[in-house]
Amino acid sequence: MDPVAILIWLVIGAVAGWLAGQVMRGAGFGLVGNIIVGILGAVLGGVIFGALGITFGGILGSILGAFLGACILLFLISLVKRA
Repeated sequence: MDPVAILIWLVIGAVAGWLAGQVMRGAGFGLVGNIIVGILGAVLGGVIFGALGITFGGILGSILGAFLGACILLFLISLVKRA
């Protein structure tokens, strides 16, 4: 994989994770944790929205899909923490 593509992937993950941490109050995990949540959220969002036939284009679309997936992931994590 191209190093530039990996860097873009990390930046999108960081932005999406940070945004999700801001929206889902108290669910942020710091910079590294937010990057991980953002990347996992991008994967989760890709699976969910792909199954629904919803696609996002461009870098803003990638951030939006990763953000929505990260919000879903943070919601699921908060449910597990409460149990």
